Amino acid sequence: MITINQDQCSSPKSVHSIFVQANLVFFDFDGVIKDSISAKSDAFAELFSGYDPRLAVKVRDHHETHGGMSRFEKLPLYLSWAGVQPTPEKIHECSNQFAQLARAKVLASPWVKGMREYLEREQPQQTRILVTATPEKEIIEILNVLKIRKCFHEVHGAPKKKSDVVQDVLQRWQVSPDKTLLVGDSMTDWQAAMDHQVPFLLRRTPWNRELQESSGCLAFDHL
Repeated sequence: MITINQDQCSSPKSVHSIFVQANLVFFDFDGVIKDSISAKSDAFAELFSGYDPRLAVKVRDHHETHGGMSRFEKLPLYLSWAGVQPTPEKIHECSNQFAQLARAKVLASPWVKGMREYLEREQPQQTRILVTATPEKEIIEILNVLKIRKCFHEVHGAPKKKSDVVQDVLQRWQVSPDKTLLVGDSMTDWQAAMDHQVPFLLRRTPWNRELQESSGCLAFDHL
């Protein structure tokens, strides 16, 4: 059973000790492996820059406080705010434009300190699963460019729901939830962990202060 207490999260060394207890770790990507939340905020703002300037600000704010949502959930909302009918064709068009804008920004964004080193360090006893709101094909391409695809046993992205992925992985790998860990930075990540009694570790960011305060979950800055 993984034991997490407040004192353990006081230093990178202590956070590392929490990671290595787990037989299986679920990792989010944006905000956990790469500090790329603002990179995608910039991409969304640029995508809607041709509309009312206040819309770009509203879109940015929403994205930064709903990091675990897929763009396929966000785009219909943002298009409706812009007064544009969110047809499947328009959503597909905007999704492709966003992907082109975001990819370079994500690749150029800084790593969360210590995370790359941890991932590249072999942990034969640990299964690592990436679960993200980024479309699956796109995240695999990004992982390949970053040369860390090999660090994960499985990679799951949109349109899969994070909670569904957690449930499926627990069943297929036949691992008890109390021997796993989910590392995330959003309410969606936290909810996926709570749905299946998986211990949760929050990567602290400027955009999840409300979650830090309301959930009572333990948080860290870097490894």
